[in-house]
Amino acid sequence: MPTSPAVVIIPAYNEEPGISRVIADIPRDLISEIIVVDNGSTDRTAAKARKGGARVISQPDRGYGAACLAGIAALPPGTEVVLFLDGDYSDDPAQAKDLLRALEEHRADLVLGSRTRGCPQPGSLTPQQRFGNWLSTAIIRLIYGHAYSDLGPFRAIRREALSRLDMQDRTYGWTVEMQVKALQQELKVVEIPVSYRPRLGRSKVSGTLSGTVKAGCKILWTIARLSLRHPFAIPETKEKDKGKRVIHEGPRRTTKGH
Repeated sequence: MPTSPAVVIIPAYNEEPGISRVIADIPRDLISEIIVVDNGSTDRTAAKARKGGARVISQPDRGYGAACLAGIAALPPGTEVVLFLDGDYSDDPAQAKDLLRALEEHRADLVLGSRTRGCPQPGSLTPQQRFGNWLSTAIIRLIYGHAYSDLGPFRAIRREALSRLDMQDRTYGWTVEMQVKALQQELKVVEIPVSYRPRLGRSKVSGTLSGTVKAGCKILWTIARLSLRHPFAIPETKEKDKGKRVIHEGPRRTTKGH
């Protein structure tokens, strides 16, 4: 496990149904602080987060990336590891321990929780999410020679590596920006399978046609923009060398979803 506890950042917009359960299930022995970024919620998200023991900061400028950036700006001095987690209870917060363990065991810079390689419950990943994941990761593999399996939000990253990525996206391109830049910066990346369940509350992205289209277009545009800036940043990796930069852990016994 990390030599110092991690700080959790939870971007949240109208996550009243799930935010209390997310905070309650985070393993506190591994976490020094939980930061919930209220992204302009009109419900009781902020109040419930505070009651659960989180530090709540406000980011009225709407956008997933904007909320994550606000959380990064609020990190306490000395933070060494940052864990990103959504507030809708679709991921199992108890599996934070698995991400942090993989970060140390593999001496990784970034650990991604893969929903597609885990055990997604029926209805948790919509067909459009599955197709979007497949298309985006296929394009990344074509350009960089590395096979991601998911663009999920549940991830742990070392603070020093996060600074090197110079994250900029303020909306739907946040997760893919991190993954593309991780390859460009030659970070050591590990993917581990995580469980996934239907979210609590209505989805603001995959739950609407307009949200799905906007998110999909932004993700593809982000891949193209970053790749044009660094078209030959990382050459095609030979099959025998792929595990040196992106490692895929096999399934292991983890805490079951609730």
